[in-house]
Amino acid sequence: DCMDRVSKVANFYLSKQSMSPKKLQKILYYAYAWTLALLNDDEEHLNNRLFDSKFEAWVHGPVLPEVYVKYKDYGWNDIPEEELAQDNSFPKEVTDILEQVWDVYGGMSGNQLEAISHSEAPWGMARGDTPIYEASHNKISDVEIFKFYNWQANGK
Repeated sequence: DCMDRVSKVANFYLSKQSMSPKKLQKILYYAYAWTLALLNDDEEHLNNRLFDSKFEAWVHGPVLPEVYVKYKDYGWNDIPEEELAQDNSFPKEVTDILEQVWDVYGGMSGNQLEAISHSEAPWGMARGDTPIYEASHNKISDVEIFKFYNWQANGK
């Protein structure tokens, strides 16, 4: 089920360190984005997704609404570190991407990750003309995610 897949990825990262909900959202976004970009051949066939939930272009960057609801009581505080669930396994190529995402983004704060996501095309395109402080539930396009990060992966 959809949330189970998301929860597995969240647990994978929360077993590495405690972090704010904002940071977790951005790490989940980059895990999703890079999996999409690296495990699919072209934008017409985006069958390999980390999970089926869709990110929305919120004020503070990409957000999965169900993850927001699950952790919103933490506010700006950190979600505690978790034990890695025993059944928490992914195919090797997915695990490799999840680890690489952590290597690249794990040392950054939620605010740093927000700033990066704001500078990238997929979030900006989903926001469209929405004023910067206005709420939006616009979905971030998988095609735009694939095109942007695949382009980055191929050295632009």
